[in-house]
Amino acid sequence: MRNPRSLAFDVFVAAGVAGLATLPIFLRQTPRALMWLGLIMAAALLVRRKRPLWSMGVIAAVALTQVLFWGPKFDPLPYDLAVLIGMYSAVKYSKTLRGGLIAGLVVVIGIVIEVARHFDAEHWWQMPLFYVGVCGGVWLMAYTVRQRVIYVAGLEERAASLEREREHLARIAVADERAAIARELHDVVAHSLAVMVVQADGGRYAMDGDPEKSRQAMATVAETGRAALEDMRRLVGVLRGSGDSPAGRRRITLAELDPLVAGARSAGLTVRVANTVGVVDAPALELAVYRIVQEGLTNVLRHAGPDAQVDLDLRRDGDEIVVDLTDTGQGSAVATEGHGLTGMRERVSVHGGTLLAGPRPTGGWQVRACLPLLEGVRA
Repeated sequence: MRNPRSLAFDVFVAAGVAGLATLPIFLRQTPRALMWLGLIMAAALLVRRKRPLWSMGVIAAVALTQVLFWGPKFDPLPYDLAVLIGMYSAVKYSKTLRGGLIAGLVVVIGIVIEVARHFDAEHWWQMPLFYVGVCGGVWLMAYTVRQRVIYVAGLEERAASLEREREHLARIAVADERAAIARELHDVVAHSLAVMVVQADGGRYAMDGDPEKSRQAMATVAETGRAALEDMRRLVGVLRGSGDSPAGRRRITLAELDPLVAGARSAGLTVRVANTVGVVDAPALELAVYRIVQEGLTNVLRHAGPDAQVDLDLRRDGDEIVVDLTDTGQGSAVATEGHGLTGMRERVSVHGGTLLAGPRPTGGWQVRACLPLLEGVRA
């Protein structure tokens, strides 16, 4: 639908051209048929925005009819102003500038015809100067307005594109944040519950025969539960918008691997550790190593079976930190890849590393992660 204001303005312009064609004071005793030509031009102006070339074509055809069937004394007539309006509309409203160039060419041909019709008049050379000046000025004015409209439309489209891009990036950031929180939740809940279940079962079995061991198991359950609740509280704070970002919730260093291994040992695993990494001043990398070890120990607790032995080797290999965790349990029976291994792969991928996880030929399971060190922490 056309803008009501634009439609009203086009009707006003068409009515003005029709008035120039019908008012006797401007007709100068011209034939009545010429009035009808002016009315046709006026009607063509009603569609000058939607069909600019069609409107210009009708106006040009009518002007050519006027030239062919009436003598030079009847031109230009006042309603021939429609030619300039049609050319202006073709330049401004055509989909491409080609329409404006066609309209300009038509007007140039009309100027040549007019000059040829009045070639024998005195000071005939003044006519082409006048026509070229007026028509050229109108064409350039329409071109300037067209470029301005295109420029403004480009700015609006660019602003809209930037807004869409910002919303898209915001959705990506939210998705990444949710994925990070989901990984944290899985690591906290899976590991803590695995330790608590093992300790609770051990405490229940030892309750009658060894009350002291049962109390130690319950103490471990309580301590593990409190640590898990603290991590859960921080995660919930992030979800509610009252906490820090996932990376800033709690600084986890490689020094915290010792309590992690101690918790696994208290749950009944035999864990042998070789750690030659040393100090790594890279919080995100340390967190990734910690979570990989935590997930590996959790999987051993859940799937390896009783009497499983775990070898944990952390070392530097050139510009990489290598985490090598193997067990002697029944991990080869685990045929599917769950959320834990998926989380491992995502963490390693974020740091540009590689992950190898699968059953060992001699039995048990192996997880090997290679995480590249940043330039600033290689020394």
